[in-house]
Amino acid sequence: MRALRILLIFVVILGGLFVIADRVAVNFAEDEAADRLKTTENLSATPDVSIKGFPFLTQVAGGSLDDIEVGIKDYEAAAGDGDRTIRIDDLQADMKGVEFSGDYSSATASSATGTATIAYDELLKTAKSEPTQVAPGVTANVIGLSDGGNGKIKVTVEATVLGTKLPEPVSVLSSVKVDNGTVRVQADGLPKFGGVDIAENRVRAITDFQQKIDDLPGGIELDTVQAAPNGVEITVKGSDVRLAG
Repeated sequence: MRALRILLIFVVILGGLFVIADRVAVNFAEDEAADRLKTTENLSATPDVSIKGFPFLTQVAGGSLDDIEVGIKDYEAAAGDGDRTIRIDDLQADMKGVEFSGDYSSATASSATGTATIAYDELLKTAKSEPTQVAPGVTANVIGLSDGGNGKIKVTVEATVLGTKLPEPVSVLSSVKVDNGTVRVQADGLPKFGGVDIAENRVRAITDFQQKIDDLPGGIELDTVQAAPNGVEITVKGSDVRLAG
């Protein structure tokens, strides 16, 4: 019995040491992966990387990790029109089936899904915020975007008629969708500016706008989008997503 107790104690101690070694190894790997991702994507701050699954060391021995979660607080994505960028907040991505090279210089996930937010003030940069003529003597411009409820964006427009600014801005609810990597905002109805009849295409030149978003981390792409209290919430997805290398 004494020998059995000693054996059990020995097994428990070895198991504890293995767990400690496994956690030390995974913490080191998370830090290294975060640094590699920062360099690969030219990020301004080091992202959060969390390697899921236990034990980690046996996954490494097999050359593949089951699940990695990546968090990037502020990501400057290419806006698709020259050198301008658009800030994407709190990008959270879940990478599945991550395979890496023997020297750990590259890693690729078989699939990825995630969420992020584009603040309304960022999306407003896409709309026509400078006064634009929509009819003889009538100019209009978008002055604000906000949550309109039920997945809609409220677009607030300011107008001037014959040199006189209307006493109150007008608002219209708009639908938002993703089309081939582009966020499109389209008014459900048309606002009236001081009772002046204006051609629909002229009004939509103000109320409707779009924003191309390119070069998301690792090659992930926009999937869906909807309005929310703090901005436009997007989901992303991808396959063969590059984490490093």
